Amino acid sequence: MAVADRLQSRARARPRLVTAVVSLVGYALVFGTFGGVLPFPTISNETVILLSDAIAVVNACALTAILVGVYFIKNGEVRKHRAAMLTAFALIMAFLVLYLLKVGGGFEKAILAEGFVWWAYILMLAVHVLLSAVSVPVVVHAVVLGLSHTPAELRETAHARVGRIAVAAWGLSLFLGLVTYVMLNHVYGWVPRGEAALLLAVVGPSLRR
Repeated sequence: MAVADRLQSRARARPRLVTAVVSLVGYALVFGTFGGVLPFPTISNETVILLSDAIAVVNACALTAILVGVYFIKNGEVRKHRAAMLTAFALIMAFLVLYLLKVGGGFEKAILAEGFVWWAYILMLAVHVLLSAVSVPVVVHAVVLGLSHTPAELRETAHARVGRIAVAAWGLSLFLGLVTYVMLNHVYGWVPRGEAALLLAVVGPSLRR
């Protein structure tokens, strides 16, 4: 309890520093995974596909929790709002673990589409990735403020303003991620890309049956 109290006290005193540290750790994990710096066990192609589905479910639940949290705060139910937003944040942490495991141990997919559909998919995917990246410090800052201050104290902080930005960026990123997931996995199909692209292009159709 004493350790938790000290951490809360430090977060209250220097929320921006805590936000920066947590955000940098998150960025380091992602870039380390994509750069092949972090060691991940190789996973089967079936597991990669399963993780893609699991990530979509987690993100759908996170988006639902965010919308529920917005509803609660608009109705003045602060405790329920806090619970919903912390649930959403926990789900995003679960997403990060699943996503890093998928990227670090498997392969990536390229959509089987052309023309307008391909460009629409790429645009939505780009916005999704961009918002995912830039929303990290905003989301973390809102959470840090929420955990380190009482509801009465939060009125004197930037929590409400930062929270609105976080909800907009985070929510849109999750929504676009779900749309692109459906397009890629359930509407237009995909082909593998990356180091094992040639091999997976041969065995991929049998995996998707």
